[in-house]
This record gives sequence, structure tokens and C-alpha cells, in this order.
Amino acid sequence: MGGVEARATEAGEGQALSPVVEGAAAPDFELPDQNRQPVSLASVLGSGRSALMVFYPFAFSGICGGELAAVQASLPEFQNDATQVLAISCDPTFSLGAWASSAGFGFPLLSDFWPHGAVASAYGVFDTAKGMALRGTFLVRPDGTVSFAEVNGPGEPRDQDGWRRALRAV
Repeated sequence: MGGVEARATEAGEGQALSPVVEGAAAPDFELPDQNRQPVSLASVLGSGRSALMVFYPFAFSGICGGELAAVQASLPEFQNDATQVLAISCDPTFSLGAWASSAGFGFPLLSDFWPHGAVASAYGVFDTAKGMALRGTFLVRPDGTVSFAEVNGPGEPRDQDGWRRALRAV
């Protein structure tokens, strides 16, 4: 990954945790995006923006593609001067780069590939048996507090209207 390593500061590699809950401090991390550039939660929050973190199982899959296409279609609602979208999967950067390019996504796709699922584990949304992230969504305020948390299993699409309500409440 070009010397950039995933760092999850709240959980060790492979450690299973319960999902992060509303009111909790968000685990910090740094992951490479689809262009292999490092993106950290601290840098987003340090800019005074909230982070809408959208964990998803796999690039190029049906439900994931539909969800992220819906984010792209309504991008100004989800990503603006107050909020940054961070979409996170355990796919390698090269797959994410191809997917972002073909789908035209205007937000970072972050790779939690190695150590495999470390950030998803820190947020309690890593399925160790399948090696993938569950459909976890977390809204983190600039002070590092989680103000919205939702976890859906594989095959369970999310209701993005809940995200809109959470964003309006920040």
C-alpha cells in the first residue's frame, strides 16, 4: 500500500468488539483512499467537519453499489462544508480505484485491507468469518463523538433518510 498502514487506535488487530454506540468516542484511524493517499479521521474532524462513515462489504456488489450510487446522486446532502463522506471496505486500493473511476464517486473510498479489517474491527463491524465489513454507518462530530450509529447485516440495505435526519441534527 505504498508504505501507508491502517491504524486503529482503539482496538488491536483481529480483536472483536461490539459496535461503537452513539455518545462514544470514535476510534481514530488512517487508511489509504482509492488513489493510495492517506486519509485520517483526525484530519477530517480537525478541519471542523463531521465524518459520515459508511462501511460496506464489497466493491462492485449489487447492494453496495446501489447504496453508494444513492450517496453520489444526493452528494450535496451528505458531503458539504459541514460533512465529509468516508466509504470504507476491506477491498484493496486497486479495486476501489477501478470502482470509483467506473462509478464516478466523488468521495473517498477507503481501503481497510491491511491489516485486514482493523478499522472495521475497531468500530465493531468486521465479520471475521467472511473477512468483510458489515453495513455500519457512523456520524462522527468534529469533537470526535459518535452522534449516529447503525449496523445492518449482509443483504440488508440501509435507509439513508435516517442519515439525513442525523445530519440535520448536528
